[in-house]
Amino acid sequence: MHALRVGVCQLNLVVGDLDGNVERALAALERAESQECDLALFPELTVCGYPPEDLLLKPGFVAATQEAVQKIAGRTGSCVAIVGFVDGHRELSNAAAVCAEGGIAGVYHKRLLPNYDVFDEKRYFTPGTHPLELFDIAGVHVGVSVCEDAWSNTGPLYDLSDGGAEVIVNLNASPYHRNKLTERESLLQTRANDADSIIVYANLVGGQDELVFDGASLVFDGEGRLVARGTQFEEQVLVVDLPNPQVRPRRIGPTPEGRLPVVPVTPARAAPTAAVTVEPVAEPLDELEEVWQALVLGTRDYVRKNGFSEVVIGMSGGIDSSIVAAIAADALGPQHVHGVLMPSRFSSDHSVVDAVALADNLGIDHRIIEIESAHAALLEMLAPSFGDTAPDTTEENIQSRIRGVVLMALSNKFGWLVLTTGNKSESAVGYSTLYGDTAGGYAVIKDVPKLLVYDLVRWRNQRDGAPVVPEHVLTKPPSAELRPDQRDDQSLPPYELLDAIIERYVDHDRTAQQIIGDGFDPDIVARIVRLIDLADYKRRQTPPGIRISEKAFGRDRRLPITNRFRG
Repeated sequence: MHALRVGVCQLNLVVGDLDGNVERALAALERAESQECDLALFPELTVCGYPPEDLLLKPGFVAATQEAVQKIAGRTGSCVAIVGFVDGHRELSNAAAVCAEGGIAGVYHKRLLPNYDVFDEKRYFTPGTHPLELFDIAGVHVGVSVCEDAWSNTGPLYDLSDGGAEVIVNLNASPYHRNKLTERESLLQTRANDADSIIVYANLVGGQDELVFDGASLVFDGEGRLVARGTQFEEQVLVVDLPNPQVRPRRIGPTPEGRLPVVPVTPARAAPTAAVTVEPVAEPLDELEEVWQALVLGTRDYVRKNGFSEVVIGMSGGIDSSIVAAIAADALGPQHVHGVLMPSRFSSDHSVVDAVALADNLGIDHRIIEIESAHAALLEMLAPSFGDTAPDTTEENIQSRIRGVVLMALSNKFGWLVLTTGNKSESAVGYSTLYGDTAGGYAVIKDVPKLLVYDLVRWRNQRDGAPVVPEHVLTKPPSAELRPDQRDDQSLPPYELLDAIIERYVDHDRTAQQIIGDGFDPDIVARIVRLIDLADYKRRQTPPGIRISEKAFGRDRRLPITNRFRG
């Protein structure tokens, strides 16, 4: 008998593209077979993609996923494929099929269903209740689990281990947020050590609406030592020769009576003739590069998976439009990115100069469309209705809305997707113009606080060894440039203070009183909290955007718009 050789298949799947997902899975299975793997492990809900959401309420969709998994099973041979799919009819299960020799040898139903943060699985699935069993794959007793099953310290992993599992595999669709990899590794290290079992963790990769899945699949031995780590944000078939599963006596030794039944799947075979040549432990990215790659992958997949090839961005010469342009150029190639400069009477000369320099540095197409005549015409048209009322933000916002109209016109005419440029700090307090700078199809930095925007731009400039984003963009005071000499700090507290309050109130759900207790000025806290609460109606009308934090606006944080609770 030889140690089990596993191909961990972290794939970029598309929700609802059953034929495409099957094709992708079969190609990965073929790569695993070519490297003499005993087992190919796939992500959670392989055939339909994750999360399928209310597609699961369509009986035809569910039936199609079951047909799709049969297609994969029919193509298997001695290399076992463990594939995620939807099982059942009226009561559905998030399931894993153990496929070999042209058929399905067994099915596991996910037992623990997450219903927090971005997860809503109890809306669709029934927890698995079937008795646990192990699968004899090439002479090794393998237990199967799915995602959340591994996150509980009293979950199925321990039952599988107590029942005699030597290796436990875990199919995953674990979305990215900052520091998530560290969190996963710490958790799986604990699980492997406590269960005294090898754990093989296959994670999804790719963007799906607001979510980004980062791959970085993992293997830990029974002592909690890292054996393999997949690359982040890239597809990969990670081939690993597992260590001998009987490394030491079991810490929790099962009695013969407590052993789980074993389903024979494939017999033991000779050791592979070829050695594994790929370095099994990929180096993790540093924090800023990790966030950047998440934003790049999320943008690329949203654009391409939704049938677009070109994007358009309103370029103001400011830090936010600059980072969105740079991300888009990295994601799609500069030839697919179009910048539009739309100066008004309040635009500074340096804004145009900085935007043109950025476009040239990135190699993206750009054009200048003056909005002054349109602004003047609208003011003239509205003058009889406005009468002798004093000018205020109304006149300022008209400029932003004109820019939104221009970008949407170009989008309609040429099929370009509009990328909006608002950041999390602005979105939190409503520092945006509804139907103006919020108009578009995808909000790239929707979940990126202002200070992190600056850090990411500095990192991007350092990466290339030259300031792709002009240095002046990093040093000038942020401004919407909708009135003479306007600066953000005239309307908002310094971003160092603002971001700290937003993080506490939004990300960590602390009350205003608790934030004040942390040493913040009561008047500033009260003002910022009020602005956040009042801006929910705006945020509901903005495009989806990439989630990089533990709590983003959108599917993580769902508060009623009509709401008088303050605290």
